[in-house]
Amino acid sequence: MARARVFYENWQMECCGTPFAVGDEVAWRLAAHGGEQRREDAGYGAEARVENHLGPEWEALGRVHAIELVHQEYLVHTDPRLRERLDRALDPDTESEGALLLPSPYRMERVPGAWTLEPVTACPKWFESEEPGREPGPHRVRRTEGVLVTLDVTGVRDVTPEDPGATPDEPGDRR
Repeated sequence: MARARVFYENWQMECCGTPFAVGDEVAWRLAAHGGEQRREDAGYGAEARVENHLGPEWEALGRVHAIELVHQEYLVHTDPRLRERLDRALDPDTESEGALLLPSPYRMERVPGAWTLEPVTACPKWFESEEPGREPGPHRVRRTEGVLVTLDVTGVRDVTPEDPGATPDEPGDRR
């Protein structure tokens, strides 16, 4: 039995994933980490990533051996003028002419190498992230980017469009 490290991004789980726990048997559509689709600093040491949308390459069948939350630090730059404009728009006492579309007052940059792993027994459906806050100067926040999973691979197969794959309905489901 081979062991693989798989990164499951927070948005993939929140969008259309099913939470899982250590010991669960899963079938995930995967894409290799690397190539043109790789984002800078993404992957956190994984060989593959779960891909529910962009034409995954193969499906891995296996049992979840370990799960670690991936926490990434970001440096946040706040534009005080845009923050003030947003505050005025959110003020319930201000008369509004309808819906407003405002740019974000925040610019966030990953802090290279500033990430940590936290062992857990189950993957959450929703991930916690610190909000940028109101500080005018640059400051750091920590966001949970997803989970790094150690998977005991029991099988691999090519993905066909009519084969949706399967994951457990509930954490702890031992299909």
